[in-house]
Amino acid sequence: MSRPFPFSALVGLEDLQLALVLAALDHRIGGVLLRGEKGSAKTTAARGLASLLGGAPFVELPLGATEDRVVGSFDVRAALGTGEYRYRPGLLEAADGGVLYVDEVNLLADHLVDLLLDAAATGVVRTERDGVSETRPARFVLVGSMNPEEGELRPQLLDRFGLSVAVGAPPRPAERAEAVRRRLAFDADPDGVFAEWEGRDRALADRLAAARPAALGDGLVEQVAALCVEAGAEGLRSDLVVCRAAAALAGWEGRPEATMDDVLAVAPLALGHRRRSPWEPFEAPPPPAPSGASPAPASTGTPSPDGPGSRADAPSDVPPDGPSDGPPDAPPVTGTAGRRRGGRGVEAAQGRLVGTRVPTSEPGVLHAPGTLLAAAGRPRAPGPVRVETGDLREAVRHRTPSSLVVMAVDASGSMGVRRRLDAARAAVLALLVDAYQRRDRVALVTFRGAAADVVLRPTGSTEIARARLASMPTGGRTPLAAGIRAGLALASSRRHVTDRPLLVVVSDGRATWAEPPDDPVAASLAAAAEVKASGIASLVVDCEPGSGTARLGLAAPLARAMGARRVPAADLSGEALADAVRAALRDLTAIG
Repeated sequence: MSRPFPFSALVGLEDLQLALVLAALDHRIGGVLLRGEKGSAKTTAARGLASLLGGAPFVELPLGATEDRVVGSFDVRAALGTGEYRYRPGLLEAADGGVLYVDEVNLLADHLVDLLLDAAATGVVRTERDGVSETRPARFVLVGSMNPEEGELRPQLLDRFGLSVAVGAPPRPAERAEAVRRRLAFDADPDGVFAEWEGRDRALADRLAAARPAALGDGLVEQVAALCVEAGAEGLRSDLVVCRAAAALAGWEGRPEATMDDVLAVAPLALGHRRRSPWEPFEAPPPPAPSGASPAPASTGTPSPDGPGSRADAPSDVPPDGPSDGPPDAPPVTGTAGRRRGGRGVEAAQGRLVGTRVPTSEPGVLHAPGTLLAAAGRPRAPGPVRVETGDLREAVRHRTPSSLVVMAVDASGSMGVRRRLDAARAAVLALLVDAYQRRDRVALVTFRGAAADVVLRPTGSTEIARARLASMPTGGRTPLAAGIRAGLALASSRRHVTDRPLLVVVSDGRATWAEPPDDPVAASLAAAAEVKASGIASLVVDCEPGSGTARLGLAAPLARAMGARRVPAADLSGEALADAVRAALRDLTAIG
């Protein structure tokens, strides 16, 4: 069995170490979300925590895991042999007493994230399906990691993670070099490095086993409430997490009572991802001072290199934002069900299991528990269950429908370019605010000179959009065909699976460049025809200025070739562009 990298040998990850220790000390704090680029030791730290918990299990949840694999399933072999119902534990129960690690948790299906967070908060996993209910212990430290560049968690799920830490490589060259040296030494001689740090890890493990959350000082709950209000945190979960984390920190440091210093130490970890303006760096506001006293100075609790627990200044969290999943999934389905668009969900191969049905033709995905229960429910002779054709059941799964809006905007040197880009920027941000209640994504392509550039890949993150759209170059000729094709490629990419892709071309229809020897106008019409042939819905926002005979009217034939609706917008604004896109999305929902 391979040895984990020693927890106490980690370099420059004091906030991360502290968050993991606090979550292990009091499971009621909730999971820990680690946000950062790959290769920043997120998995290594989570493995190290499991080693501090007395050889506790470390379970990694694969990204493609099914609901049955996560919460438990029906033992098909036992049912076929004896007709007996037998429960097969899932990954949540396997992680009981240890650490459940989910890499790229932001790419995991939302209903599975819900299950993980419920189990992490309650300490049990409940499986209720096919007329059978099971409740098993599942007390673990949930650690989720994500790279914000690859998409965000919706805010409702984000809020349910107790603590959040921004993780990156050490910023100081000396720390960075020391981290590399320790890793190289461990790769060359794991046993030797383990022996070198074993005493420090054992001391941390003993300390963690003995620590208990401290009591809260007089008036501390009121001070926490004032802090959370000042920070703009919504809901009461923030207050609970801060109180529990502060109590855990005091207990970890061997003190009987938590104070405001503990609150301010854990506030960046507990509140950074819960504020109304999540893209601003977190700074804990000064707490209300007791009568006759001065406000306590802000401080940050970070572990020392020898282990979590010392006080030092630490970088603030980088708080995330993300899309929302909207209404809950549809109720269980019985009998037959058809594909639905809009509303509460769409039927899909991947998604929450909402029921089973008798297949009308060849079953899509055979649902073994439903099939076996149907067979076992028939009158039959004693002995093994025999499955007949009429017993077959297929799974019915639903997921929340989503949209992908891809804007292709003319950034050439033509008149009004700055107005177009300003409107596009404002519209993207407005649409991302709308996406709060759905799994929607927005992308932006600009075209100028001799090429098209993907400025913003499909995202639901306002944080990422603001950064990407801060500066967009302009000028040059108008490669309209390249812009249309780049937008079409994004809208039709299998990497960004969506129910309702929409391509929005913001242009006056004028094309002045194409790959030789093609005529620019003919090339743009050919690209438009490709959009129509793809079946992807499209919209042409005609931003040609002027009126009457002064207009060239080139956007109209472009829209016809694309099979798109044309919206005239001579006085283009962000609000007008966003409204046009919203109307097109409503039309798509109505058609679906």
